Amino acid sequence: MIADMVFRNGEVITVDRENSVVEALAVKGNLISAVGTNQEMEAFIGEETKVIDLRGKSLLPGFIDSHIHLILYGVNQLAVSCKAEHIESVADLLEDLKKQTLTVAKGEWIRAWGYNETAVKEKRYPTMAELDAISVDHPIMITRTCSHISVVNRKALQLAGIGEDTVNPAGGIIEKDEAGRITGKLIETAHMLMTDMAGYTEKELLEAVKIASEHFIAAGITSIHEAGAHGPDSFRIMQQAVKQNDIRLRIYAMVGSLNQSHEFVKKMVAAGVVTGTGDDRFKIGPAKLFTDGSSTGPTIATREPYSSDPDNFGILYYTEDEMYRVLGEAHDKGYQITVHAQGDKAIEMYINCVERALKQSSRKDHRHRIEHAGISTPDLQQRMKQLGIIPIPNPPFPFEFGDIYIEHYGERVNHMYAARDYIDNGILAAAGSDAPVTDHNPLLGIHVAVNRRSRSGANIGTVQSIGVMEAIRLYTWNGAFASFDEAIKGSIEVGKLADLIILNDSILKAKLNEIKDLKVETTILNGEILYHSETLVEII
Repeated sequence: MIADMVFRNGEVITVDRENSVVEALAVKGNLISAVGTNQEMEAFIGEETKVIDLRGKSLLPGFIDSHIHLILYGVNQLAVSCKAEHIESVADLLEDLKKQTLTVAKGEWIRAWGYNETAVKEKRYPTMAELDAISVDHPIMITRTCSHISVVNRKALQLAGIGEDTVNPAGGIIEKDEAGRITGKLIETAHMLMTDMAGYTEKELLEAVKIASEHFIAAGITSIHEAGAHGPDSFRIMQQAVKQNDIRLRIYAMVGSLNQSHEFVKKMVAAGVVTGTGDDRFKIGPAKLFTDGSSTGPTIATREPYSSDPDNFGILYYTEDEMYRVLGEAHDKGYQITVHAQGDKAIEMYINCVERALKQSSRKDHRHRIEHAGISTPDLQQRMKQLGIIPIPNPPFPFEFGDIYIEHYGERVNHMYAARDYIDNGILAAAGSDAPVTDHNPLLGIHVAVNRRSRSGANIGTVQSIGVMEAIRLYTWNGAFASFDEAIKGSIEVGKLADLIILNDSILKAKLNEIKDLKVETTILNGEILYHSETLVEII
């Protein structure tokens, strides 16, 4: 069979069962047709075949981000970025927001994202008074980097019907000062309710997902496990965009939403739609609930108090019985199930639910998951293994947030976003960035999984460091397994989808502390080159 494309003279990292590294491969249509040596590929070269000289660069399966927020990432690109290099203080952010009032019509939202109070000079949040001073005609919302906390002005509170006497929603806090006055800071479900109020138009959402798709593809991501945004509308928008080819990557969409996730899950279960419905471009994923908060907030639910606060054990969204009533039914109806669970308390509650569900209705290959699995202590890992649960840790988190973790959790960082433990204990885990919470670049994730250092250079649970090939597997084959797709993608093997990436150098020969400096040079999805930063060397 004559191939459409042949790649040779490369470091082809197959991620097959033996982690084979070969020289070359051939692609016919949207499938991999041959893998092997340069000489073996000669039989697949015809007059019309494009022959690409890799010049020793790494060629890998397309990256699979197993926990990412496509829509949230996209809409953030339409807002003020608090992560911009010039924003070093609250004053810098306020100046950017003030500029927005000159271009945004009165009554429309002004939004900012990615705020981190530990990264600005003042080491605090903006106050409601400061936001009111910018505008009383525009609702203003600043979302923290974790996407679990926000600060808003009084106009936004008025639109949401929040006043001094408004009670906290279940699983959330409307912060008040010592005098009982609203501060404008909203935590967990209180924040989630405000995000619904500050919704985007359909036109903006379609623009947002197109932007996100292009950014992810440029980073070498060919498949994502979409972790949820705004329920049914998010599903509809994504499916429309896939059909129109505005989203070009593959989506495994979790049935979950940022607000009232249990309601969306129950509606989908009642509708008779189950995990696996769809095709290789858009497929229904697991039913998902939020159980606790943010690891950097910090609002995660822990069994022992925070190292930074002996009275703080975090926030829980549901009781164990409430969680089981929703997810137990989803399991019984054939769904893969999962939860956002960061703290060891939340993880333990969910594991109890999975155990109950399997006793009630045994399923051999359920592949139930835990998103984040933040503080995964040895006892919890043992139960994950026994029950066949797939944890989805976030390798890049220690880089941006590691210093915060040491402050709030102390020695528990040695079990945060575990990787070494999972591999050594025979637990299959897949990696997700959780972007836009942090950088979506899988090469950064691989770098941090190998080095486990924060941006400041601090060691963050280095006992969880893993090898380069092990980290690559987290972002490829393991991600495919977590979505029941290991037969069609996740490795470079004959008959699998031609979702491939080429780096600008060799990842296996790179210095370990320089992996994050590598770049994706080319992304091929379904046999088509969708992105390349440099001209490929084609042999004529």
